Amino acid sequence: MAGRRTYRTRAIVLDRTKLGETDLILTLLSADGSQARAVAKGARKPGGRLAARVELFCETDFLLAQGRSLDVVSEASLVEPHAGLRGEYERVAAASAVAEVARLTCYEDAPDPFLAPVCSRALRACEQATDQAHLDLVVAAYAWKVLAHGGWRPELASCCACGDEAVAWFSSAAGGALCASCAREVAGAQPLSAGELAWLRATLACTFDELLGSGVDAQTASLLLALAHSWAATHLDARLRAMEFMAGA
Repeated sequence: MAGRRTYRTRAIVLDRTKLGETDLILTLLSADGSQARAVAKGARKPGGRLAARVELFCETDFLLAQGRSLDVVSEASLVEPHAGLRGEYERVAAASAVAEVARLTCYEDAPDPFLAPVCSRALRACEQATDQAHLDLVVAAYAWKVLAHGGWRPELASCCACGDEAVAWFSSAAGGALCASCAREVAGAQPLSAGELAWLRATLACTFDELLGSGVDAQTASLLLALAHSWAATHLDARLRAMEFMAGA
């Protein structure tokens, strides 16, 4: 790598794509919130020096050498493996959904200091969740928080169409909560109870610690995940396969 400019960054491994026989292309969420892509040479070799340091969801200190199209991993030092996500199917599925949303909401050469810490906290929350309901809640809350930060915040205090505060419906396409009158004009609007609407507001307002300690029931958590999936797919204009899988869509 003589002559290549190098730089250090701490990053979360969001995605891995096979390259050739032994290499990987990594999609990374850097500590500054920007997305980076880099080749990890030999990372698929059993027992290779990089293999355990570039697993999905790992937080790693990288030394990257700048390339023409893709950077190249020169050194890697594992910081946080998120070992609690390994080997448990439900936790892997939840962490995959978090990583998917993270990948679609960070961009090259676009630093955002909010993104890496909230992604790291969400991955840790996936390790801490005590049941499927709380895994659903964590993923939903992460999606709502990140999209709201990015400018896609749903209107939940009043009808997004007319401003009426008596809301009992929700539509991703319309932009949030709806009153009964406006909901009749919106195809696919979802009815919500007062309790479900309160939970939806809580996913945006509460910390992950508060959500992990909450008494959410499985049906409500599943609904919140489905709404978050609909919102993310609509406003990111993307198919979110990991969230689809979790939500059973």
